[in-house]
Amino acid sequence: MFLSRSAKHVHVLVRGESLAASMSEYLSSRLYADPAITVHFQSQVTALEGDESLEQVTWHDKSTGEDTTIPCNGLFVMVGAAPNTLWLSDLAELDERGFVLTGDAVSQQDSYATSCPGLFAVGDVRAASVKRVASSVGEGSVVVSQAWNFVNRDEA
Repeated sequence: MFLSRSAKHVHVLVRGESLAASMSEYLSSRLYADPAITVHFQSQVTALEGDESLEQVTWHDKSTGEDTTIPCNGLFVMVGAAPNTLWLSDLAELDERGFVLTGDAVSQQDSYATSCPGLFAVGDVRAASVKRVASSVGEGSVVVSQAWNFVNRDEA
């Protein structure tokens, strides 16, 4: 919902058939009602492309068998309790359970920086997180300025 205020369009990919098990009816109905948001069920990211930064995202829709590729310069991932991060293993180091390693574990000064420059991890997907919503929100608010600094590093 927050991203739809500033993004041209937000695509929400849901691996399952519905949001009912993981989201309140109130929130999901707000997502469906927002014309700047499209929810795609039974879909998962299959490719990320770009040179210096993300340029496009491809996902596969299991219900139709179709692949969709769109121009995109930002991707936000929410994976839940069991990380579905294998697709990320070529970009960032993961621990033995599939959680993203950050900070000291990958020789980075920033606690949320991964082994891939410009890729940050916060919340439950991060190996060292406390797996609590309040902590994840706090981590997300802290990393925004670090991501912004990375994106604007060449403008100084």
